[in-house]
Amino acid sequence: MSGSTGRSTDGRGRTKGSVLSGLAVAVGCVLFLGGFVWAALLYRPYTVPTDSMSPTIAAGGRVLAERVADSEIRRGDVVVFKDSVWGDQPMLKRVVGIGGDKVSCCTKAGLLTVNGTPVEEPYLHGSGPASPAVFQATVPAGHLFLLGDHRSGSLDSRVHLTDGAQGSVPRSAVEARVDARAWPLDSIGMMQRPTGFAGLPGGISQPGPIRPLTFAVAAGAVFILGGAAHGPIARRLARRRG
Repeated sequence: MSGSTGRSTDGRGRTKGSVLSGLAVAVGCVLFLGGFVWAALLYRPYTVPTDSMSPTIAAGGRVLAERVADSEIRRGDVVVFKDSVWGDQPMLKRVVGIGGDKVSCCTKAGLLTVNGTPVEEPYLHGSGPASPAVFQATVPAGHLFLLGDHRSGSLDSRVHLTDGAQGSVPRSAVEARVDARAWPLDSIGMMQRPTGFAGLPGGISQPGPIRPLTFAVAAGAVFILGGAAHGPIARRLARRRG
């Protein structure tokens, strides 16, 4: 009688284990595929063609940029844009001024100013002033003033100051906002929002959902692998007990 009870209990245990294993795989598939598909809909990969955004993003680096409405762009954002005046290829630059802003450089301390407010920019290449060339521009409504982080080696809004829009580009030219660095491996991470612009009207933008999406994909992979491995592990343990 006792042997029969043991087999019955063991059978129920295997059945319960199989159900839990299947459930783990199912949940894992939902998390993995759902996170992956959602990320593919929201984000696009881009390769940085030059070192104009160094040291934030090196030449040849790959980034993930979120498709956002142009009205969501804030000062300090690194954006991917395409404008016929600047060239035919997508470019990456940092937004330092929006419509109505007066952007100028530099103060005696070498800082960029927006509407007379000095802006700390710790992400810049080198330790010199925020721009090697003095400039001043008023950004038209619906436009963005864009600079590279490597100010001495960046062809940006300063080069186009004599254009009708004083070097700025329309908001509609923006394709996406950079949220994370994806390559090379030693640079992988979220793109931090610069606090230097936080005190200006409109503040700074918030990161997109790439962090929870990455977590969902990683957790899904763990559930799938764990659920799939349950059967072989359980059988091996059963053989050892036998």
